[in-house]
Amino acid sequence: MSGFSRRGACPALSAPMQTGDGLLVRLNPVAGGVSPKALIGLCESALRHGNGVVEVTARGSLQIRGLTAESAPLLAAEVDALGIAVRTGVPVETGPLASLDPDEIADPSLLAARIRDAIDAAGLGARLGPKVSVVVDGGGRLNMNTVQADVRLTALASGQWLLAVAGDASTATPVRAIAETDARDAALAILEAIAGRGREARARDLPSDDLTSFLQRVSSFAPLSVLPDISPTEGEIGCHRDLCQWSMPEKWSASQTEQGQCGRQISPLVGEMSGRTEGSNVEHPSPVGILQLRDITALGLGLPFGHMPADRVIAICRAAETSGAGEIRFSQQRAILILGLSRSACAELQRKAASLGFVTDPLDPRRMIAACPGAPACASGRIAAREVAEEIARDSGAALDPSVTLHISGCAKGCAHPARAALTLVGGEKGAGLVVDGTAKGLPAAYRPGYELASGFRRIATLLKQERRPGETTAQCIARLGETRLAVAFQQG
Repeated sequence: MSGFSRRGACPALSAPMQTGDGLLVRLNPVAGGVSPKALIGLCESALRHGNGVVEVTARGSLQIRGLTAESAPLLAAEVDALGIAVRTGVPVETGPLASLDPDEIADPSLLAARIRDAIDAAGLGARLGPKVSVVVDGGGRLNMNTVQADVRLTALASGQWLLAVAGDASTATPVRAIAETDARDAALAILEAIAGRGREARARDLPSDDLTSFLQRVSSFAPLSVLPDISPTEGEIGCHRDLCQWSMPEKWSASQTEQGQCGRQISPLVGEMSGRTEGSNVEHPSPVGILQLRDITALGLGLPFGHMPADRVIAICRAAETSGAGEIRFSQQRAILILGLSRSACAELQRKAASLGFVTDPLDPRRMIAACPGAPACASGRIAAREVAEEIARDSGAALDPSVTLHISGCAKGCAHPARAALTLVGGEKGAGLVVDGTAKGLPAAYRPGYELASGFRRIATLLKQERRPGETTAQCIARLGETRLAVAFQQG
């Protein structure tokens, strides 16, 4: 155990992070998943050494909280004894069903492994900040659209990937299409550029000149213009203005460049392939439910707001093991995937999971709410975010649908949902604020005392129920009503 990490860093097993309820560690198995027996052992360690709660994050990482300086090394030793190898260094992430999903465009596993090996060989881990990450998204039913990364490689077709930087699928800046044979080198070039600007740097800090210089080494780029629009509605996304100078075809006019109009491109703002959810008709692909894969069936179970008492996880693991499950994977959107069961066994296990409090319905309102632990678990928390989330899900959850995320944040850092959300309730010095179509860092449109937060949202839920038109999503209704009407309802609740 080398010491504690500062807040804002990634709390690895060897460097736990101090939080309001003790030390926190985050684990990502090298193999992608663990056996039910190994997860039982890990949960038993959490009961012995932590606060007895297991968490799965929005990115699909496993977390254990409530450790002490004395107990954290004991947990690490027990993880080693269980044979769970955990990833270290720069995260290179793939979807939880990589190589198993019949709908994926390409298997990202080998490319991700090549990038990890190259990062290690180049010694980049020591030169990059702890938040720098890479996503290799093969597509499919559990794609990585909602996961933010500094470098994104998204499968377009077999052997062809879209390179983008700084964001999720809807916010990252598209660079160019690239052959798989050059994808590793392109990712390394961008990471080298980030490292060259210091450990505090991220991809968003790179000027286009740096990208141009580093990527000139890679030969297989195709301009975005030659790629077909993969959205049924032919939506568009604008290039970063500087990138337009070197990714546009000659046929585009100078006036189009000056206006930032780079032609029709992939990664649209709307449509089935965009990955957007706020303000559009696109929903998150849900990991919850019974999923038929290439050769096996998977059962996806959500953890309410990303956490579950360890003894309940142990109970579902024992039942899964008895039923013949061979592996459990951790999924983005705060879920676990149990692999290797028959469809009938999945259905039986799903019923047991529901009785234990897991999320088993993709339309469960708890899936539409992102909430951090809040006070008192986090020293920065101004409100008891998860308690508020539970009350809202119970009393006002019918107002939510998969078109929106309601973000409940203990403070302005917004750890549970860094991206924009349709509605954000955030704790602060003035009480609890309402942010419409923004992040927890945004300026609230209205405030009310933190202890009245759930009642304030109840009034918003009533307004949405009254005003929502037939066929209209919650996101569309929120956009039509506007910030002012929502703020008035929130304050009157």
